[in-house]
Amino acid sequence: MCAARVSGVCSEHNDDVSTIPFGTTPPNQALVFPSNHDLTLVIPAYNEESRLPRTLTDAKTYLDQWGIDYRVIVVDDGSKDKTAALSATCGPRFSTICQPNGGKGSAVRNGLLAATGRVVAFTDADLPYDLAALKAAYEIVVADHSDAVFGSRDMSDSASLVERQFWRTVASSVFRGIVTFLVSRQVRDTQCGLKIFSRTAARAIFSRTTINGFAFDAEAVFLAHCLKLRVTKVPVTLINEYASTISLSRNAIPMLLDVLRVRWRALMGKYDFKDVTIQPPANRAAA
Repeated sequence: MCAARVSGVCSEHNDDVSTIPFGTTPPNQALVFPSNHDLTLVIPAYNEESRLPRTLTDAKTYLDQWGIDYRVIVVDDGSKDKTAALSATCGPRFSTICQPNGGKGSAVRNGLLAATGRVVAFTDADLPYDLAALKAAYEIVVADHSDAVFGSRDMSDSASLVERQFWRTVASSVFRGIVTFLVSRQVRDTQCGLKIFSRTAARAIFSRTTINGFAFDAEAVFLAHCLKLRVTKVPVTLINEYASTISLSRNAIPMLLDVLRVRWRALMGKYDFKDVTIQPPANRAAA
């Protein structure tokens, strides 16, 4: 079971915790916990006690200045350090969900399915992109122009303020080529760590995802197309690229195999696309 506490601190030994099945949330949970704020930002984290404090501080500063009603959920993916306790220093809008180590895909899934914002989003623990892209995507979803908005590093207006490692750039280009063929011709940069959804779109996608590893982004994009959601891209500005938790030697082949498994599951009819209803976010003023 996954112990989850939507509060400042998560502890395996605290009796005041609720539990949800690891990696899953009942699709009708939205009826139990209705949307009650504008935006939920989910941040998956594994052993991030060194990088996460700055990320949470920068996110809090930006979101406070923006002025919307927001929440930030850190999903601690079985960290061995003090990651789970860090959100407690940021105030009541910040919370932590703890789960056994299951991979980034499972952490994002659990966070988005637990989110109660009218719009939900996720980004990486090192906050690699300028949050202006988050705001632009939020406005697109709130205006009901799109159900899902994906940050993209390959658009003409995208920019990078840091120099990427050469081999990481090469590997990303190769993976994009494969993804273009197998997953999406519209969204080539599936691995950009900034994605935004209406809450109902996020639930439709992530209640169906199966990939727990780093290729979960590609599956999410693929399912968005299969569900016939309205998809839009926004340019992003890369503002930092600290040491990534992705190892090219260790993760490249499993990621490619996971993408192939997604197409195989679709071919074999393993995904259930019945009874999908996507609702636009409630008007903020009327909420």
